[in-house]
Amino acid sequence: MSTVASRYVHLEDPFYSSLDSYEGVPDFVAPRTPQARVLAQAHDGLAWIGSVLPGIALALLLAWAGYALSDVFGGLMKYQRGRSPLSPITVAVLLGLIIRNTIGVPKAYEAGLRLCLKTVLRLGIVILGLTLSVKAIGHDVIAGLPVIIGCVAVALLLVTFVNRALGLPRRLGTLIAVGTSICGVSAIVATAPIIDADEDETAYAVGCITIFGLLALITYPFLAHQLFPTQVQAGTFLGTAIHDTSQVAGAGLAFSQQYNAELAMKTAITVKLVRNLCMSLLIPLMAILYHRGNAKATGKTAHQRWHQVIPLFVVAFVLMACIRSLGDSGGDKALGFIPLAKWKLVDTEAKFFAPWLLATALGAVGLGTGLAKLRGLGLKPFSVGFAAALSVGAVSFGLIKLLAPYMH
Repeated sequence: MSTVASRYVHLEDPFYSSLDSYEGVPDFVAPRTPQARVLAQAHDGLAWIGSVLPGIALALLLAWAGYALSDVFGGLMKYQRGRSPLSPITVAVLLGLIIRNTIGVPKAYEAGLRLCLKTVLRLGIVILGLTLSVKAIGHDVIAGLPVIIGCVAVALLLVTFVNRALGLPRRLGTLIAVGTSICGVSAIVATAPIIDADEDETAYAVGCITIFGLLALITYPFLAHQLFPTQVQAGTFLGTAIHDTSQVAGAGLAFSQQYNAELAMKTAITVKLVRNLCMSLLIPLMAILYHRGNAKATGKTAHQRWHQVIPLFVVAFVLMACIRSLGDSGGDKALGFIPLAKWKLVDTEAKFFAPWLLATALGAVGLGTGLAKLRGLGLKPFSVGFAAALSVGAVSFGLIKLLAPYMH
């Protein structure tokens, strides 16, 4: 018995314990110590960072290039420093599309690009909520609310009708509708994950909004000067008829510089801010209507929890907008405990980080979209986008003329 015991004692020796393992490879059967588990988790974390870093870096590089080229274009067009009629997000998407469809994107970048399309995108949308406040709404904007509501309603209804008549996918029509009616690219990227739109549909909707938005940016300032006698009316038209926030800002700035009309620029941007606030209501509504429509089409009832129909990042977006509005409501301290000087930094930092995050995510959209797939959709989506842009401009013009006596 002692001999057997002695053998077991000898088997505990490191030399014998290594006999059942491969040469130079440690024994993984033995349970890990807590320290070994922590080291293994740290190792896995480093491996994950290494897998996503190339894609994130490339998308971030495109975002930086978008801002740089936008500033260069603005300088060539004699705009003030930091202003440009060309959206950095638009440039980032276009650069991504060029890279993807010329030299291609290696597989090593895919993990990081997927992270940008999901996590980075949602984070940017949530932070964007901190830039939306209702405090700036004045008399002129309140008078323009019927114009905003009319343009949003017409865009949603008309795009839905035309999209169905042309036999296009409902998801693509929904993206073009919210992009045209609310706030361009931001509304599209906020809606896409809710309705399970793929990258191609998102990129195509962004393309429609970008093309017609840029055309409006170039032509509408001159058109507004000819059509409307007051700066408030011209600014309301620019704020309701142009899609993307950066495009509205560029058009308002162009109008202000060419016609010495700063009030028109401020009205345009403020009206656009009110349109952006519609995201809080319309995006969840579009998600609910989309999922209900799918249930009717398939003959099955979709029993979904509220957080499945309205993802948590949309709830967080609405919460951030409410917090911002409450903080701006007045008093010596924002929300009762934050000094006003520090509270102003919230808006400054949010306006800095949100566009960068969205530009990075949209650069990833471009990098993940092959034009060969988009060709299969044909020109019908652009017909939908053109009809939406034209109708929104016409409705904006008609309602402003009707409400002109109330716009001082």
